[in-house]
Amino acid sequence: MRWLVLLLFACAPASAVVANAMQDADVVILGEVHDNPEHHRLQAEAVAALQPAALVFEMIPAALSAEADALHRRGAGRAEMAAALAWQEGGWPPFEDYAPIFEAAPQARIWGAGAPREDVRRAFSEGAAHVFGADAARFGLDQPLAAEEQAARETLQDDAHCNAMPPEMLGGLVAAQRYRDARFAQAVLTALEATGGPVVLITGNGHARTDWGVPAALAQAAPDLAVFARAHLEIPPEDTPPFDDWRVTAAAEREDPCAAFRSGD
Repeated sequence: MRWLVLLLFACAPASAVVANAMQDADVVILGEVHDNPEHHRLQAEAVAALQPAALVFEMIPAALSAEADALHRRGAGRAEMAAALAWQEGGWPPFEDYAPIFEAAPQARIWGAGAPREDVRRAFSEGAAHVFGADAARFGLDQPLAAEEQAARETLQDDAHCNAMPPEMLGGLVAAQRYRDARFAQAVLTALEATGGPVVLITGNGHARTDWGVPAALAQAAPDLAVFARAHLEIPPEDTPPFDDWRVTAAAEREDPCAAFRSGD
């Protein structure tokens, strides 16, 4: 398996030292642009090389973890998996894009990390700590963000929503993101405790950020864990991005997501 891992990183912006860090991590977070099939192909390659004990998916509701795991264990087909997980109804790209990730680790246990939409909405309006509950402090949700970080995160949320959101809503979007980061971290820790690891989390690049995404939540909750985060990007970064490693691919073909907002100008 070692040569496979090293091959994976042959074109990466880091050395074999980074490849070893990924191989030796307790938790590996593989980011993505959700609708880019090439990112899922690269994630599947990494999972095949690592053969984790558990795979955690942002895209699977936490409530469906047991069902997803049972289907995976008996080798259910792609159509059956997609239907049982209500994949299309979740608004994700086609299950066919993600299926190779599941198939790359047939012995892995499966966990879902997705929070109910109503809880995410409540985090937006009521605050992440209030909705998360008793363990909020464990993941740092009881503490407000530094003003500079809050402003930076609101700017990113504004950009992600085509600069079309009322300014008073941006704080709620940041709160919802913090809530989801903590839920994903909680699912990873549950999977790690159950299997002994390593655990791979499949999630969006924003959640994979080492400065304030799931890695930061894990560092708060379990500081002794070895966590490695790799992003899959479509635009070459101008500066060092907040990941342990990253790959840059061609952008996926897609309609302009901001066109609908501009049409109302």
